[in-house]
Amino acid sequence: MLLRVLFGGEQKYVKLSDLTFDAFVREVCLKFNIPEGRQQDLKVYDQSETEVDVDVFEEIVNQSPGTFRVMLSNKEDPGAVLSSSSSSVTSDDTIILNFTMCDPSEEEATAEGSQPKRPCRINYEAQAVGTSVQQHLDKIKQRTQPYLLAHGSIQSSIHAFFIVIDNYAIPCKATCSVGALDELFKAHYVFGTSYSAPLTNFFTFLQTTVYNIDVGETKETPRVAELRARMLH
Repeated sequence: MLLRVLFGGEQKYVKLSDLTFDAFVREVCLKFNIPEGRQQDLKVYDQSETEVDVDVFEEIVNQSPGTFRVMLSNKEDPGAVLSSSSSSVTSDDTIILNFTMCDPSEEEATAEGSQPKRPCRINYEAQAVGTSVQQHLDKIKQRTQPYLLAHGSIQSSIHAFFIVIDNYAIPCKATCSVGALDELFKAHYVFGTSYSAPLTNFFTFLQTTVYNIDVGETKETPRVAELRARMLH
C-alpha cells in the first residue's frame, strides 16, 4: 500500500507491506532520513490535524487516509548542550510562528524617541507552510535585537522555541511561552545586547519587578514605576 506523507515541507509516497503503525513509522524514518533514535519523537496527523496513534492507524488508513503529516516533537536529552550550529536549527515542521513587535511605522517612531500611536505588543506571525527555521534565518536582511521564534503546526500547538540573534537560532530548553520568554530576557545579559526599542518598557518592567535587577539604578518610565509599585505594595 502507498501512503502520502508530508514532512518538513516535502511530500513523498511511503510504501507499506505491513499495515501497522510501527511499520509506518519505520518506513517514514527511512524515506525521510530521520535518525532511528528519533522514531519515538515522531508525531503523525491526518488531514483534519488530528493526531494518529497505534490504536487508530489501521482504521484511519482503511477509511480515507489522505496525506499524513509527520513532525518531530521537541524532546531533548536533559544533558544536551544548546548549539547554534545549522544542524540544531533545521526544523522539520511545517509552519513557523515568530513573535513580532509593532508595525514598522510604530517601530520607527519608537526608535526615534517618540511614543508609538498604539501600545506595542507581542503577537504571532504565521509564515508559509513548509518554511523551516533555516529558511527563516536566510530571509533576515538586517541585524535585530534578540527575539523569539516559535515553531509548530498551529498557534495553539507550539512545540519548540528558538532565540534568534545575529542570524543564529538557539533552541530554548523551555517548551512553553513563559519559559521561552524567561530565556529570551536572560539572553540579553548573556550576549550583552540592549532591549528592542519598542519593548524597552516591557523588558525594564521584567528586569526591575520580576527579576529585581538594578532596581533604583535603571531608568524607568513613570508608568512602569507606578505599575511596579502597585504590584509590590
